[in-house]
Amino acid sequence: MFYNRDLSWLGFNLRVLQEASDKQVPLYERIKFLSIFSSNLDEFFRVRYPSIVAISKLNKKTRLQASQGITEDIDEVIQNEINRQLHVFGSTLLNEIIPELKENNIIFYYNSTLRTEHIPEVKEIFLSKVLSFIQPIFLEGNASQAFVPENNRLYFVITLNDADKGTLKQAIVNIPSGKLNRFFVLTAYENFEYVIFIDDIIRENVSFLFPGLDITGIFSIKFNRNAELHLVEEFSGDLLTKIEKQLKKRDYGSPSRFLFETGMPRNLQLFLASAFNLKFEDMFAGGRYHNLSDLASFPRFDKDLSYKKRKPLTSANITDSGDIFNILNTKDVLLHIPYQSYNPVLSFFNQSAVDANVKDIYITLYRVAAESHIVNALISAAKNGKNVTAFIELKARFDEANNIKWSRVMKDAGVKIIYSIPDIKVHSKIALVTKCKGEETLSYAILSTGNFNEVTAQFYTDHVLMTSDQQITGELLTLFKFLQKKDKSIEDNKLKFHNLLVSQFNMNERFKKLIENEIQKAHDGKEALIRIKVNNLEEPYFISELCKASQAGVTIKMIIRSVCCLIPGLPGISEHITIKRLVDQYLEHTRLLIFGTDDNAEVIIGSADLMNRNLYNRIEVDVPIKNSDCKKELIDYFNLQWQDNDKAVVLSSDMEQQKDNSGTQKINAQQAIYDYLQNKI
Repeated sequence: MFYNRDLSWLGFNLRVLQEASDKQVPLYERIKFLSIFSSNLDEFFRVRYPSIVAISKLNKKTRLQASQGITEDIDEVIQNEINRQLHVFGSTLLNEIIPELKENNIIFYYNSTLRTEHIPEVKEIFLSKVLSFIQPIFLEGNASQAFVPENNRLYFVITLNDADKGTLKQAIVNIPSGKLNRFFVLTAYENFEYVIFIDDIIRENVSFLFPGLDITGIFSIKFNRNAELHLVEEFSGDLLTKIEKQLKKRDYGSPSRFLFETGMPRNLQLFLASAFNLKFEDMFAGGRYHNLSDLASFPRFDKDLSYKKRKPLTSANITDSGDIFNILNTKDVLLHIPYQSYNPVLSFFNQSAVDANVKDIYITLYRVAAESHIVNALISAAKNGKNVTAFIELKARFDEANNIKWSRVMKDAGVKIIYSIPDIKVHSKIALVTKCKGEETLSYAILSTGNFNEVTAQFYTDHVLMTSDQQITGELLTLFKFLQKKDKSIEDNKLKFHNLLVSQFNMNERFKKLIENEIQKAHDGKEALIRIKVNNLEEPYFISELCKASQAGVTIKMIIRSVCCLIPGLPGISEHITIKRLVDQYLEHTRLLIFGTDDNAEVIIGSADLMNRNLYNRIEVDVPIKNSDCKKELIDYFNLQWQDNDKAVVLSSDMEQQKDNSGTQKINAQQAIYDYLQNKI
């Protein structure tokens, strides 16, 4: 019943790549999907691939257990799949995207000859804008040992012939795409726009860097380096300082992939392996251009080649009130982001900062926007005399530096900052505000499936519950007090949660009970139904429980965006389980679990994916929805996604992705949800 986690993730990335090949998707959006695919693959090599290599070196029995039953060498299986996808990527870009750009009067110079008119222009760009960022280094003697290529930076390896001395030399030239734009727009001719890589601007003019030497070869290279932070579980000293030191090392850590341009001579590969202490299993042949995640910054000319933006919907009673707390005194507010405006969340924090009756603000911060309005509101609140406590997760991968920056700014402003400990991440998305009116204390809470980040709220789908329910706010206050303790040992802090589902305290038990309730319904001959929408499904016990429910006759419908380790449709094991994957304009990020049928259903939203790390090594918070109108909205939301036969694929029992051709009418879930919410205004 179990499928390999990494192969499943690669299946998701293939689904992303398929959007780039879909001619129904606007052209600029297809280029964006190529960028996302490339970015995802880079992260895979930084985060997952080192573990895959380690697994491949275990003995056969242990390797089979670790790779979830894959009998072949798992690293070889995964590499073959990556190579297959990279072939699709190259074919899509060369044979579909670039010709269609030309049809739209855009010439993308991609390993192609420049127009004669552009040669002097490219030379001028090189001499005036690029050259000052170039640092050539000869790979010989001490210089070879001193130079360490940075993670994900682009370089050329250049072979040079010194005719006077009769010797060959190797040099490294950096491609400064991190400091300059990766793409330059050249002069238009005959109604065509022209775009060129900075790589090719350097290639065309590299002779300026080595006067008197003959250039016999130019090959692009890049390194991916292991991105894990290695923090001892028992530590002394300042965690923030320790993470900062690790971040400085991250870009120079052990290589997990060395990518070189196809056609590089074998003797040059051997030379580089020796110069940079590379293992041959970490060396991969690639294309002429690396870091194609930079396609996200491909120039946007004044052309209608993108998705039409949907204006975020606003509720009149929320907008007209001007006081979010008065609304929450009377009812819960449920938001579906980005279909609906994120402004009520911003108003919640902005009003908290200036409301004279607000005394305390608590919040967990996992991924903060670079220019965060929410953090600025917290800073204003602290300066206005509020007690503000922010729990900042310093180990949010690739956001560590940004979180450290904001933690210092907030601390200087008087915000009480609480940091996590190395072996527990706080991934929950919760906030709590207390107000005092006379002798009365009122509390207001936000519980979300996504981060408090107004930037990602524009293109991540998430649910946000805003409530003044005293049972929920009371339990949140208990959790925040626990997070402030120096001793966060779960065993020594046996907190009781009756409303919230909190990982490591009661979440697993509640999920188990909810599944068992549906199993009992099936045994009693009643309709038994489980519907789940999460990003990842990997935890073995949860998978086993779902299969047990399937065997009892429970109908199980799941929408899993990314990693899915449960194999559906296996006779006698998972035959009543159907799993779909949905990739479209917005990144599907909601986490929604529905146990039971319609009016009697238990509806839960929250931060937790169904993975080992979420359920056992993080603090996650899920919340049951009590308001009947909110419950109905969420059930309708799931059903609209389940009916999608435009962007949804169904996972078969061999884990292939098959187009969902059900229904006689074409339904796009993201558009259908927008229309549904618009009709409710």
